Amino acid sequence: MSLTIRRAEPADTATVLDLIRGLALYEKLEQEAVATEADIRASLFATNPRVFCEIAEWQGETAGFALWFYSYSTFLGRHGIYLEDLFVRDAYRGHGIGQALLGHLAKRCVTEKLGRLEWSVLDWNEPAIGFYQRQGAVLRKEWIGCRLTGEALEKLARGG
Repeated sequence: MSLTIRRAEPADTATVLDLIRGLALYEKLEQEAVATEADIRASLFATNPRVFCEIAEWQGETAGFALWFYSYSTFLGRHGIYLEDLFVRDAYRGHGIGQALLGHLAKRCVTEKLGRLEWSVLDWNEPAIGFYQRQGAVLRKEWIGCRLTGEALEKLARGG
């Protein structure tokens, strides 16, 4: 096995965007993937970035990525990691790459004494749900994700 996981670098900007688009296509959300290379570069490689990306390479080829940021739990009084995206290209699945990316983030949590590693999964994505459960993840169906975007976000920002 020849797997390496490394932090994304500015030269990886186009590759990261390509992986994001691959994930969007897989999740049937390609119309929502409007990020540009400039957006990705500005987010990942700012002076003080708020989001981070790990690239998985299988035998020297880009196989997948994990894009994440620090979260915080008031109940634990500690930071954690929120995994925004985990994606392994179809041709590289079955080699333990997704598990290695999750393990890499879990190790960061333990090393940095973070309270938890969390993420979301689409309810129809049975392969991913099964994979996450095999890693020991607990699905928290009692929590419903909420999101404000566009006009609703702007309306609330104006005071309701």
